[in-house]
Amino acid sequence: MLEVSLFHAFGGFTLDAHFRTAPGVTMLFGRSGSGKTSIVNAVAGLLLPDEGRIASGDWTLLDTDRGIRLKPHRRRLGYIFQEGRLFPHLTVRQNLSYGALFAPRDAPREDMGRVVDLLGLGHLLERRPRALSGGEKQRVAIGRTLLSAPRLILADEPLAALDEARKAEILPYFERLRDEMAIPIVYVSHSASEVARLATTVVALDSGRVVAQGPAAEVLGDPSVLPAGAREAGAVVTARVLRHHEDGLSELDAGGLSLYLPRVEQAPGAALRVRIAAHDVILSRARPEGLSALNILPGVVHDVRSGEGPGALVAIDTKAGRVLARITGRSAASLGLARGGEVHAVVKAVSVAPADIGTGEQRR
Repeated sequence: MLEVSLFHAFGGFTLDAHFRTAPGVTMLFGRSGSGKTSIVNAVAGLLLPDEGRIASGDWTLLDTDRGIRLKPHRRRLGYIFQEGRLFPHLTVRQNLSYGALFAPRDAPREDMGRVVDLLGLGHLLERRPRALSGGEKQRVAIGRTLLSAPRLILADEPLAALDEARKAEILPYFERLRDEMAIPIVYVSHSASEVARLATTVVALDSGRVVAQGPAAEVLGDPSVLPAGAREAGAVVTARVLRHHEDGLSELDAGGLSLYLPRVEQAPGAALRVRIAAHDVILSRARPEGLSALNILPGVVHDVRSGEGPGALVAIDTKAGRVLARITGRSAASLGLARGGEVHAVVKAVSVAPADIGTGEQRR
């Protein structure tokens, strides 16, 4: 259990954040300027807050009341930056070995071979950084961090400098870190897709304060919490792969409802997380017929939230889980949408991008 309680007054901005999270990946989620990086810097020891406590079990990094302020180099943290920051004159193997030099002698060490296999680096070991893609460099940086035997990993928007193809390459490796390694990760992001795929716990931030925390499906499915704005609203449903069809579609079982998506590279039975963007959902009071859309999810309206503009955000509880729909206030009024009313959420199969489909978290 990671416990963070921080108060710090900057010029024109106050960080006043408090949360406790379970093992796994803690995603700090919010817009630019919400305080995410300030929290990471405080955990790393690069920012000394006016008041605060940072601890995990009996491991205390900071407690201003008790005068405990571990120096950054004594905190046993791994820090993954937006760029790999590899040594250009060293090979991949040598860059990885450099991380192991900083592992304490009495610390449990990761096996080099296991890390290489986990991150798919075997064919890259003799290359130098100039011969690597951006995604490959980040994988090496992650491996170097793991081999330094950290007690906690900090990842400050590690995919922000990559294009969409490279992000798609890296995300599965972070899923493997979450599921196969025992090291907790604090991950900063303003991408709803990354949060939906990776988070064990989401800590949503706004103006230096925690506005919500909990599992991804719970936080992202709350229409009153929009840390990245209404345009990024979307809910997370969990499902299992049922079968793959010859026409290129995969059929998932989402709480007893069929959910069709473009083919996913997972075997039948595999657990998945699927983010459905609110702007890709349309609503109908009656079950629609004659539509090209394949996914029709019957449910009950949980809440209707109107914004300052013409939009409205509707939360629908279905057997598949909570779904959000972003529609106009005029449409909500003409449909007579209100809490408890029956409605059908319609989702085009091709509207769900590959980046919004991830593996379900496995129990360690």
